[in-house]
Amino acid sequence: MDANTKLVISTFITSFVTFQLLFHFVSSWFSAKVSPGYNSLSYEKKTEWNSRVVSTCHSLVVGFFCLYIVFFDEATRADPLWGDPSLVKVNLAIASAYLISDLLLLILYWKVIGDKFFIIHHCAALYAYHFVMKYGVLAYHGNFRLLAELSSPFVNQRWFFESLKYPKFSKANVINGILMTVVFFIVRIAMIPPYYSYIYSVIGTEAYVRLGFVIQCSWISTCVILDVMNVMWMIKISKGCIKVISLAIQEKARNSLQNGKLD
Repeated sequence: MDANTKLVISTFITSFVTFQLLFHFVSSWFSAKVSPGYNSLSYEKKTEWNSRVVSTCHSLVVGFFCLYIVFFDEATRADPLWGDPSLVKVNLAIASAYLISDLLLLILYWKVIGDKFFIIHHCAALYAYHFVMKYGVLAYHGNFRLLAELSSPFVNQRWFFESLKYPKFSKANVINGILMTVVFFIVRIAMIPPYYSYIYSVIGTEAYVRLGFVIQCSWISTCVILDVMNVMWMIKISKGCIKVISLAIQEKARNSLQNGKLD
């Protein structure tokens, strides 16, 4: 077993254990310290809260690692299909450990946080990642797709605000909602046209043919599945954001009118 393989395996094991510890022990202690409202939540809410804390931690670590690789890892950028995946494998080891850890929690606490779409999403992502981990191909693309995780902290923060009963029109809630919509669109939706345009441009090239039929089909099919889900989520998020902004404008206008009458 070479040094890189040992590093990937140790990263995976360490990450899995860390995510489990975060969920079962660290999140409840830390959340109670920073948010007094946590202690008043129901068991179900606390369970999902801890799950989302883990999700946020994972997203921040993996997301910023992705940005570093995109901008500074020349070996991966130089050859998107067959570039040296050493750093990407480490990042995917962290992501894979999170996905398996979260799948375990989804099953154990199915009545509380179970979601069939998350199961589909996690399994599709793991299936795609294993090609990078096992064969060292599509490293750049595996990392590029992980940029989508940068939207998760905003999605989770929206849920935290709702659980703590923050007013929908509070400044923090509205700002987070707008940022969530914008970031989600940038990292999950806006990249769809150029990404598939690139796939189309490499079809038939020698590097693409060398991937083999199974990897070619798996690469495209998993991307399609994930992007269909991203579009569905984007529509839902956009509707919610537009609704909140519209209601906030109406509320502001109503308050202005009332203040005008009082004057």
